[in-house]
Amino acid sequence: MSFMGEQIKKYIEYIRTERNYSDLTEKNYLIDLEQFEEYLITHRLNYKNLTYKDIGKYISYLKEKHHLKSTSINRHLSTLRSFYTYMLNREVVNSNPFKLVNGPKNEQKLPNYMKYSEFEEMLNACDDTSLGIRNRCLLELLLATGARIGELINIKVSDIDFVNREIKVLGKGNKERICYFNEQSHKALDNYLENSRLILLKNKKSDRLFINHVGGNLTDRGVREILDNIIHKCTLKNKVTPHTFRHTFATMLLNEGCDLKSVQELLGHVNLSTTSIYTHITNERIKNIYLHTHPRSKK
Repeated sequence: MSFMGEQIKKYIEYIRTERNYSDLTEKNYLIDLEQFEEYLITHRLNYKNLTYKDIGKYISYLKEKHHLKSTSINRHLSTLRSFYTYMLNREVVNSNPFKLVNGPKNEQKLPNYMKYSEFEEMLNACDDTSLGIRNRCLLELLLATGARIGELINIKVSDIDFVNREIKVLGKGNKERICYFNEQSHKALDNYLENSRLILLKNKKSDRLFINHVGGNLTDRGVREILDNIIHKCTLKNKVTPHTFRHTFATMLLNEGCDLKSVQELLGHVNLSTTSIYTHITNERIKNIYLHTHPRSKK
């Protein structure tokens, strides 16, 4: 492994243990960094002495050779920017050449979200077995909290305040915040803890809330497989991922009149601009309501 490879290995360990990034984010970062290292080796470039011109050529390479879209290229740049900041703080490099680099403008893509009827159909697809009870609880909390999947699977039973219906979650950058859950989620939680969790543990010990079918902690990949299996039993046509629940959570709140700043806090977004993407959805809904209700809009 090259010297940069050693730095990549240390960086991945850092984001896993100190930054609390999800398994999927960790995987994507590793793919981006290994691809960049391969590019440097092929073009005989020293990662410690990169110029803005070198980075510009790399962006062109990603676009022309790999046909990546703007969002993917910007993800690469974000990964490399973070990686070089990490090395700069540890004096491995003298500067971060990615700090002032602007990537291509992203195409505006609206988040995918579910209808409430689709969510209910997914709930109805869960049976009364130990796994079915767990899955129903998982679905309820995904929609009730708007939590990221990495946050949800790391919830400990001790993080839950059943009296006030609050859950303490650890988000990106080890930032703590409070998520809330409703009465239906409370019932699903009680049912899971009383009639499912201990059975799934199989006499093993764990402080995590969600347990898999062999008594271990539920993983990011495990949740995705659960959703895929549930969707297979339903008539849903659109793709549903753990993040779809987060998008649906935000969209439902805004549609019911919740202010953008509150939604930002509930989602754990650092910047309000990240949350503002959801206003495109709600604004489209308002426009449709106007066109169908205003007397001068009707034909």
